[in-house]
Amino acid sequence: MPSGKRLERIKKSPNYKNNRFQNLSETRTMKQGVSIPKITKEMFFTKHPNRSPNKALPFIKPSWFMQPEDTPEITWFGHSSYLLQVDGVNILVDPVFSERVSPVSYAGSKAFEGSNVFSVDDLPGIDIIVITHDHYDHLDYTIIKKLKNYVPLIITSLGVGAHLEYWGVPAKKIVELDWWESYTSKEGLEFIATPARHFSGRTFSRNKTLWSSFVLISKNNKIFIGGDSGYDTHFATIGEKYGPFDMAILENGQYNEMWPNIHMFPEETVQAAIDLKAKTLLPVHWAKFSLSTHTWHDPIDRIMKTANTAGVNIIHPVLGERIPINTTSTNDWWTGRW
Repeated sequence: MPSGKRLERIKKSPNYKNNRFQNLSETRTMKQGVSIPKITKEMFFTKHPNRSPNKALPFIKPSWFMQPEDTPEITWFGHSSYLLQVDGVNILVDPVFSERVSPVSYAGSKAFEGSNVFSVDDLPGIDIIVITHDHYDHLDYTIIKKLKNYVPLIITSLGVGAHLEYWGVPAKKIVELDWWESYTSKEGLEFIATPARHFSGRTFSRNKTLWSSFVLISKNNKIFIGGDSGYDTHFATIGEKYGPFDMAILENGQYNEMWPNIHMFPEETVQAAIDLKAKTLLPVHWAKFSLSTHTWHDPIDRIMKTANTAGVNIIHPVLGERIPINTTSTNDWWTGRW
């Protein structure tokens, strides 16, 4: 848990009240009337078909990375892990390459076949890691331990540095931001922490660290790094303040009527992209783990249909495929193959 000077800084945050961080809008983690036993029953003891694909997901295994000279590029590894290559800088976002996302390595949702082929050995030299929040499917202990001596900078939400320091990351490498605070790297990239509607915690202690989205501004481009968030008015606020964005990378998966406020349904993800004034939408937070009861392909089926109806430019690359952020279309890898 955050302590000392970090905790003193947290207590001064306008987003920290009653000894925990708060969302901008009142947010129940679970729908009224839903309990932990009910969720446990639905997740672990009720049969929901097609929660995992019946064959390996399509992927391209990267063997080398030549830095793009003019156009920033992105490589998505499944769920919310991706590499941004911007102005000669390699930025790794929410890297999770472990087989499971849980407090222990032998239990919990297991990565789908095809999404589990990537490792830190496939990466180029990383200049910056961005961690949006401290949940297991966004903050991977094993990856931080492997990269802590080689990556010079980790940018994250206020309070998350307590985990990183406990795992041996030097404090001088960690930049923690509250909502609307910004940091400019030595390469000239500006990172602004912006609101999200979610929660935090790796055990039973909730909301002691902050959860964020991030705006990335380079000399020629703006990219929205969405993290996890339920739908709310903050997307329109960010869009008005920093939009339009060349790309919005938004969560699209692990939603459920039992927790409607903390994850977006695909239709809401499309609306968030519209609110952000995004030229292109890249949906993530799917195609690796089953952390809800919907079919594994429901996120991409629904968001493609909704985006096409709304006239939103959506891209859906294969895992490991490296694409420019100004791409207007990608091959249809996902429709009708399962």
